[in-house]
Formats: sequence, structure tokens, C-alpha cells
Amino acid sequence: MSRKSKRAKAAQIRETMAAEGASVRENTQGFNQGRYDTVADLENYEELKDEARQIKEDAIERLPELIDQLTEAIEANGGTVYLAEDEADANEYVSSLVESGETVVKSKSMTSEELEVNEHLEAAGANVVETDLGEWVLQVADEAPSHLVAPAIHKSRESIADLFRERFDPDQPLETPEDLTAFASEYLADAFEEADVGMTGANFLTADSGSMMLVTSEGNARKTVAATDTHVAVAGVEKIVPSVEDLQPFVELIGRSGTGQDITAYVSLLTPPVETATFGEDGLEGSDDRDFHLVLIDNGRMAMREDEQLRETLYCIRCSACANTCANFQQVGGHEFGGETYTGGIAGGWETGVHGLDSSEEFVDLCTGCSRCVEACPVGIDIPWINTVVRDRINRGADGHTYDFLVDGLTPDAEEGGMSLQKRFFGNFVTVAKLGSLFAPVSNWLASFGPNRWIAEQLLGVDQRREMPQFSRETLKEWASGRDGPADPDREAVFMADTYTNYMHVERGKAAIRALEALNVDVEIADVTESGRAALSQGMVRTAANHGKAVAEELLPHIADGRDVVIVEPSDLAMLRDDYERLLDAETYERLSENSYEILEYVYGLLENGADADALRDGDGEEIAYHGHCQQRTLGLAAHTEAVLEELGYDLVTSDVECCGMAGSFGFKQQYYEVSMAVGEELREQFSTPEAEGRTVVASGTSCHDQLTDLMKQDVPHPIELVAP
Repeated sequence: MSRKSKRAKAAQIRETMAAEGASVRENTQGFNQGRYDTVADLENYEELKDEARQIKEDAIERLPELIDQLTEAIEANGGTVYLAEDEADANEYVSSLVESGETVVKSKSMTSEELEVNEHLEAAGANVVETDLGEWVLQVADEAPSHLVAPAIHKSRESIADLFRERFDPDQPLETPEDLTAFASEYLADAFEEADVGMTGANFLTADSGSMMLVTSEGNARKTVAATDTHVAVAGVEKIVPSVEDLQPFVELIGRSGTGQDITAYVSLLTPPVETATFGEDGLEGSDDRDFHLVLIDNGRMAMREDEQLRETLYCIRCSACANTCANFQQVGGHEFGGETYTGGIAGGWETGVHGLDSSEEFVDLCTGCSRCVEACPVGIDIPWINTVVRDRINRGADGHTYDFLVDGLTPDAEEGGMSLQKRFFGNFVTVAKLGSLFAPVSNWLASFGPNRWIAEQLLGVDQRREMPQFSRETLKEWASGRDGPADPDREAVFMADTYTNYMHVERGKAAIRALEALNVDVEIADVTESGRAALSQGMVRTAANHGKAVAEELLPHIADGRDVVIVEPSDLAMLRDDYERLLDAETYERLSENSYEILEYVYGLLENGADADALRDGDGEEIAYHGHCQQRTLGLAAHTEAVLEELGYDLVTSDVECCGMAGSFGFKQQYYEVSMAVGEELREQFSTPEAEGRTVVASGTSCHDQLTDLMKQDVPHPIELVAP
């Protein structure tokens, strides 16, 4: 992305946030809270997710076999199956089923959006009418969906009322949701009566019987199937599951995951061609000669199945949980966080698979890798990893850059030329940190000097409005060198100070070591500081893997000598616990993952095993407001921090805002600064309530520290700095 396009991107995002942000935020946060509420009542939620995942894994593995089985079943039922290679192939077949002048009623289908079938049919002379209320509103407005489940989520009631008044000039004013719905229902009832062809998607297809499951909130899919003599269903091949019995976990999960409903309002299970009565000249008539065509779409899916990194995308059940839980999506919506068809975190995989990398490039960096979506996904897709792979492929496909010769000489990464300078800068931040620390405080002055900030913004896209971190002349490793530990320690640990802790936020590293020593743990400092997180965030997978190998070479001998690995930065711990599984060999990953701990998780374990809590600082009722790092929450570690703080006597309130909006380099980038601040504003507001105002604000991650320091205009220590003696 060029300097000009970064500014243009920032302006575009700003405009979208102003026009659509409020509606998107209200609706997605409502859906997300509904998911939390409804899954809390589901005792076997995790078991259902595991079962659903296993069914999808099995189905994609056996996909060619299931396609054949489904085809045989549907043909035996009297229907027709057409396997379309691509978009053009599918549209040509669908067009052959619709005569010019006929009316086609459609229920909501993202697959039909992928095909742009409306435009194709209308060009051939057909009259196409969307029957899902949201889709119909967008058809009237000539806009694209902004959400997988709720396509018009970006539009307010007032804007829809204005649209209807402008386009239809209704006799009565349409003010309430009931008024608008009644008006649309009356209009669409006429369309159903006039329809010649009904088109649906399919949430699931069962290979054993040729049945299909349709999930809607309005029942319009049932009408679409029943009101016409010809039913055309379009579905990606990934929608097939082996049997009707396999639908059970998805019935339980899809409504809860998408809109927070225990079950979606209408769940239709039918085995077409159906024999329901239809509208005829004399009213309802029986129909025993209904025509059914299933158009199964490949359009890149079979190639995705063979792609080890994108394959998981095919497990997606299009519930939108990843979008609803994403703090960035909650601010900008799918018109920014989406490609030609698909939106939200999973869109990176879908768009790359069905439309190509170009469609993903404009939005995939809005995924900051916080991993909140992995927990929300009902089939456990590692969406951040898919988006990392997509970024990596975009990086490698980029054209050469004028300054590549300069960057190649300064950055020790494994990347090829052509990648943006912005990504190489943030992906190699350990190099910047070493130099900054070596020449501090001069480097701090240079980094804050106005003309230099202007140059950094022009060249690297580092937003001038963001406060730059301050480098420390003395590194943590230098401070700890020669330090005497406990004379007779109970345990030994190796402390891996991340780049920020070693070169900038040295105080939290000192506090961590003092706390461990107070609890009778002998501490050594690892010789590596970079886990590869910075590189991975930029899609620099090879560089991240090289950092991972260096970390393994350093830490494995310590582990072999019986030392525990302790880390203060949650995102770095997530590298060792999760991401290294994809970057290192299995044995190395398992040894690092099983022996690594977040600092307050480790302190919690020491206290539970008899360490003396009196060795730490007594909170004495101090009132604090705590924000846990997003990956710390995903790893299930936030409770350990809260437990330690409460045991030591702190009066604690915690934020339920899931993301502070910083996400490392994300908030420093010129094009995303305003999104970052908008996300963070919700946290600032929560910490400004009467209950939280005036409390000491603490946060677990570097990104949280930077963001909260900017937002709250105060220093924000790590919790370990409060409890260390």
C-alpha cells in the first residue's frame, strides 16, 4: 500500500465509520452478548463444538465421495444436480432454467452473492426479487451486504424509512420497525404470488438422503420453495455432511453462534422436490411435478481442500460469530472488513479461495490476530492463522520496492523484496529496539522530533498522533546480569523478556524477577527477546519461524535442566503455547508449550503450592481497575491474575471490553489509527464510570499498556509491578 493509499484508506475507513459504525456496533455487540448468554445455558457446548468440528473434518476429507452420494440421492428423489466449475458455469446453468420475463424469488444466500446471480439473471431479462427483509432493503438501495447473517446490519431504522419513502412514496408514514416490516411483507407477498422460479441457498446438504437444511429468521425460504413450480438451490460443495443425523450439533450451534438465539426462528428440513401446494389460477393447487435443481459450486473450493493452510476455511458454517466478536469489525462493519462477497475474520480465507488474493488485500490487515474469534467459532477454525497465511502470500506476491536495497541491508528477516516498508519496519522491530536502546536517550529525542515523525509517517505510515515508546539505556538483561538469586531456591526459572520488556518497559521485567525471587525462585534471563510475534503479525511467516527456532535453541537446554519458562507478555506466551505448533516440529513445540507460563499464572501456581504470599506486596485494599490482554483471555489466564490480586488484598474491578484496540503495531499504523482509538474509547468510558474512576489502571499486555496510557493520560503498570516487593 503506497503512502497515498494509506491516507486514502484511512479516509475511507473514517467515512464508513461515520455513516455505518453506530448501527454495526449496536447490532454486532448485541449478537455477541446474545451468544455469551445463550451458550452459558448449554451444558455440552464444548462437546457440541468438538462434534461439529469432527463432522466437518470428516466431510471435507470425504468430499468427492459425498458429492457422488448426494447426486445419486437427489436424482433418485427426482431432482437434478449440476456441478459447476466456477461462477460463469453456475450462472449459465441457472440462466438456462429461467426464461426471460419470469419472476424469480430468492431467499438469502451468500453463495448466490458470490456468483452475482441476480445481475446475471436480470441481464437475461428475468425479474429477481430478494425475499429476506435485509436483502430486499439492500436490493432496493442497490448496496452490497455487510454481514454474513444480517446483510443490512449497517442500516438504521431511520435510513430504511427514508429509503422506502424515497423509492415507494407510501400512503402512510413508515416510522416503526413494525410499519417497515408490514410494508415490505405486503410488497413481497405480491412477488411470491407472481413468482415462476424460487431460488435458495442451503445451510447444509445431507449425502444420505438428498435433504437440505435452511435456517432463516423470517420463514421466507419456505415460501420461496413452496410458492413456485421450479426450485433452484445453489450451494458450495462444502455444505455437504454425510447424514441427517449429523445436522444435530449444527442446529444447536448455528443460531447461538450467529444471533444469540437458542434456535433460529425457522429451521426447515426438506427433501426436494417437495410436493407442497402452490399458488395457481384458482388459488392453492397441489403440485406433484415440481422441478428441483441443485447447483453445486466448486469455484475454488476443491483447490482450497488441497491447500493445507486454507482447508479449514471450508469448515465454516457462515454463522458470523467471528465478525460479531471482533472489536474492529464492530467499529467498521463488512463494507470495510470484507471482500467481494464475504465479511469478517473468515473472509480472508473465503475471498482468497474463491476470488483470489487481490480481494483479500484491502481488508485482511484488519484482523489483528487477537484470537478472540477462535473461541467464538463453533467449529474452532484458527482464523488468525488463515489471515496470517493470506498476508504472507500477499507479501510474497508484491512487486519490488524502490527502497528494498536499503531495507534488505538493515533488516535480518527472511522475506523477499517487495513487501511494504511498513510491514518490514514493524516485523523487524527488535532491530529498531536494539538500536534505540543503544543510543538512548538521543534515540528517544529523535523518535519524538516533529520532522522525524513526519518522515516516519510519510515513509513508514507510522501515525504522528501516537506516542512513541521510550527506549531504556539499560536493558533488563544488563540490570539482571550478576544478580544474586535465592540461596536455596525451591524452583528455577528462565525468564524470556520480550523485546518491549527488555528494551523499553524494563520496570515490569524487574518487577517480575523481584516477585519470583521473593517466592524463592532462582531466575536466569534468556538470551532471546523476540518470539516472532512481531513478524507473524505482519504475515512474515518465514521470519517468525526463524525466530521460533532461535527461541527453541535457547530455551530447550534450560527446560532440560529443569527450569520453567516464564514470560510476561501474553502475546509471546501465545506464540509458545499455540503458534509454534505451525512453525516448529511437533516435539519442540510440545516441550516449549508444556513448560511455559505467563508471569501471574506462574505466581498463582507458586502460591497454590505453598509459596508465602506475604513475600509479595500487600494490596491493603488499594482500588484498581484491571484490563486483561485479549490473548491472555483466550489462553484462559485472566482468572489467575485476578485471583492473585484479590488474594493479596486489592479491591478489583475488571473490564468486560474484550479488546483495547491497540493490538501491537495495528494502532500505530496510519490507516488504522482511528479504528484503534474507536475500539479503545469503549474501554476508556468503562474505566471512567463512577465505579472505576480514580482507581489505579493496570493492564497485562504491551499493546494494552500503550493504548490505555494514551487514552487515560496516565501511566498504566503491569499487575506484576503492583505485587512485586
